[in-house]
Amino acid sequence: MLKDLLKLNRSYRGYDESYTVTEEQLRKYVDLTRYAASSVNLQPLKYHISYEKDEVAAVQSMTKWARALPDMTLPHDGMHPTAFIIICQDTELAPNTAMFLKDVGIVAQTVLLAAVEDGIGGCMIGNFPPDKISEMLGFPENIVPLLILAIGKPAETVVLTDVKPDGSTKYYRDENDVHYVPKRKLEDLFC
Repeated sequence: MLKDLLKLNRSYRGYDESYTVTEEQLRKYVDLTRYAASSVNLQPLKYHISYEKDEVAAVQSMTKWARALPDMTLPHDGMHPTAFIIICQDTELAPNTAMFLKDVGIVAQTVLLAAVEDGIGGCMIGNFPPDKISEMLGFPENIVPLLILAIGKPAETVVLTDVKPDGSTKYYRDENDVHYVPKRKLEDLFC
């Protein structure tokens, strides 16, 4: 079951905008993060959920997607996510944000696996201006945005494929807009 969830948990960059992600769903996902590991158990991460259309559009406008596809604008018009979870760190609880980046990864994966289990999906977005997000959402100085999770009902096809002989792990899209994600073989993961 976990393997199936992991295979379905892709970085989706196209969503069904008719599907509404609810506040309750987002709160459920954030609640699950309370059970995740935290460095020295400090638990300095805080979350902002965006699910109202105007705020979702404002957050979307500040994100950049799919850096490996510079000639393509993703998500395509009409295929934006319908919610976001912004993972932040409360620097009053822990001032060193670098120390807790692994915690960010742990909670992000937790949220996205829960979303996949519910039949929806998401994408981790690290390319955004934290200061502008903070200003727009009215965060106090001690709340620092570290990662944005797009959440929605996927409306695209993502295919896992083996890394080609040239060794490139760069994802790509074909003429039908199918997204391909090369993965290394098991025997290539051992050192």
